[in-house]
Amino acid sequence: MTQVPDAVAAFLSGRRIIVAGVSRAGSSPANAIFRKLKRSGYEVVPVNPNASKVEGQDCYPDIPSVPGTVDGVIVATHPSVSAGVASAALARGIRHIWFHRSFGDGSVSVEALQACRDHGVEPIEGGCPLMYCQPVDLGHRIFRWWLGRSHRVPT
Repeated sequence: MTQVPDAVAAFLSGRRIIVAGVSRAGSSPANAIFRKLKRSGYEVVPVNPNASKVEGQDCYPDIPSVPGTVDGVIVATHPSVSAGVASAALARGIRHIWFHRSFGDGSVSVEALQACRDHGVEPIEGGCPLMYCQPVDLGHRIFRWWLGRSHRVPT
């Protein structure tokens, strides 16, 4: 088994995680992340400004409206809104923020990464929990290996 990077291990040690960017249709990468984390025993909170329920679970319009303590945020939105999502997470004091990316830009934006760093938070840039939550399926093992060759996953 491949070593899990320290930042990923720290992120996954939390138990309550927001997934920003889930869709009502259920076909987005955010929904796959939502389902995998849920199956892995995490308390997962969906965020989508246009949905009140996602996959049968209450969904919140934004990070400030999520009640209770949150350990981490997966940002799986369009990069044009990822800085706003990061800023909302940082305003809540959330220290673990992961920007989803496989091919292309994913959710990563320069502004979002800089917002994190300006608050003393080192974000996870690229990849996704499906590459690390056991058991990892063959497709995500291959993605992790391939994207790792171009430094597009956490190391």
